[in-house]
Parts: sequence; C-alpha cells; structure tokens
Amino acid sequence: MTSEEKYLFELLKKRVFNTFSANYSTMEAIEDWKGETIVAFQEDLFERLRAKVSEKWFYTYIKNTPEKLPRIDILNLLSNYVGHDNWNAFKMVHGKKESPAKKHSKKWFWLLLLLPIVLFALNALNTKNTFEFCFVDDIKNEAITKTSIDIKVLHDNESPIHLKTGDSGCFSLKTKKDVIRFVVQSPYHKTDTIVRHISSNNNQIVKLKPDDYALMLHYYTSGNIKEWKRHKQQLSNLFADNATIYRLFKNNIGVEIYSKEEFIRTLTIPTKALKHIEILDKTLEDGKIITLKFMMK
Repeated sequence: MTSEEKYLFELLKKRVFNTFSANYSTMEAIEDWKGETIVAFQEDLFERLRAKVSEKWFYTYIKNTPEKLPRIDILNLLSNYVGHDNWNAFKMVHGKKESPAKKHSKKWFWLLLLLPIVLFALNALNTKNTFEFCFVDDIKNEAITKTSIDIKVLHDNESPIHLKTGDSGCFSLKTKKDVIRFVVQSPYHKTDTIVRHISSNNNQIVKLKPDDYALMLHYYTSGNIKEWKRHKQQLSNLFADNATIYRLFKNNIGVEIYSKEEFIRTLTIPTKALKHIEILDKTLEDGKIITLKFMMK
C-alpha cells in the first residue's frame, strides 16, 4: 500500500465513522469497535445499501493495519456509504489532498530549498565590501610610512568619515557600498581625490604626487640641514647619471631640457616655482629615472 493509498483508506475509515455515528451514538474510534457496535454498523450498511462486510473483514482491515487495500468492491461499497458513487469518485474528491506526513515532508523540502536562498539574501544585505589602500610616493616609488596621511571618506548625504594611515602606510574600510570616494591629504604630498570601485580593488596602490615645496620649506624653516642634504641625496639616487629631464610649457610653445643636477637643484630650493611643479611622465631603467617630463602650473 502506497502512502497515498494509506492516507485515502484512513480518510475513508474516518468518513465511515462519521456517517455511522450520526445515527448511532459511539465515543469509540472505529478501530476500537467491538461485537455489538460492529453488528450495528453491518445492519446500518445493509439498510442503506443492501450489502454487508463480514466481521472477519472488519478485523482484518479496520482493527489491524493491512499491507494492501481491500478489494475494489468493498472500497466502492464503503465509498457509497459515505456519500460517493464509488472509490474512484472518493479519490477524485480527496486524492488531491496530501497526507499530513507528505505535507510535513514537502514543507521541510521547501524550507530546505529556500534556506540557502534566504541565507544568501541575508548575507548579501549584511555583507560589507572591504577596501584596502596603500600609499606610495609617485617619484620615489616608496611606501609613505614616515608621515601619517589623512583620509576623508565621502558619502552622499552623509558626513565624511575621517581616517589616518598607520605605520604601514595603508588603511582599510568596510562598507556596503560598491564605490568608495575619498580625499587624501598629506603635509608633503598634493591633495588628491580617489574614486575606486570594488571590482577594481585588486589594485590597492595609490600613488601620491610629492609636494617638494612643502617638504623643502619644512627643512629650511626648521633648520634641518641634515634632512635637506639627505633628501637631496635621495633624489640624486633616483635619477640615472645621464637622465634627461624635459620641462614642457603650456600651449606647446617649447621644451627646456634640464640635466640631473639642474633638476635636483630646482627640487631642493624652496622657491615659489617649486610649488607649481607637476610631474607629467617618467621612464625607468634599471630602477632609476632615465627620462622625466614636468610642467610649471
């Protein structure tokens, strides 16, 4: 007997009990009926349909748990007793309904099916993108670690978030947003606004243009000649001895060529011209600058 057949037969038994108990008062479940009640049921069945079921059949199929359904003629008789034309008609009405066990099973099936989707949706709502950035000096190509960098994260219709880099010269931020926009400010580098999408977050290096005017002015005003000389030597080490430096002018009115020494001298004297230098391009060879192009803004 299939689970569907078992469900339908159990339902038929309940309908038989309801039909019989409408005229014959009994508090016992149909499985607990005994001699007198069984006889009364047989008589009621005969009176209604001129047919009976034997007491042996009753004990086999009602009081016990059968392995298979009764004969179709008995199923038709009982179905007729409870108000249906036959067993097929009974099944048509009640067969589309699922048994409690099947309903319970299906309920868990759908819950298990939907659970990963729900968890994914909740996870998507709670997931935060992690942006990580490390700052590098565009000329020296070194991590900016000796000076703390101020980061102002900008959000639409929200107050900015203020952060600072640590000793590593990096910072990280977790946010539900896919795009981050922040302003970078450093005492010795030019202020810049960075916009980055999470899909391109694999490029975590942000190069900052140095503000040598501010650096040199700091060295001069603080009387830090030692650091000035050190900085000058660092710049010298960055350039190849035969490096060629091109100064471009606005409106393409010409080009001026500097030697390595001339350009370093320009970078290590805090004149107002130094404040307006903008590095346009550079070419490296064996780790040293071989050509460089700049402009005075």
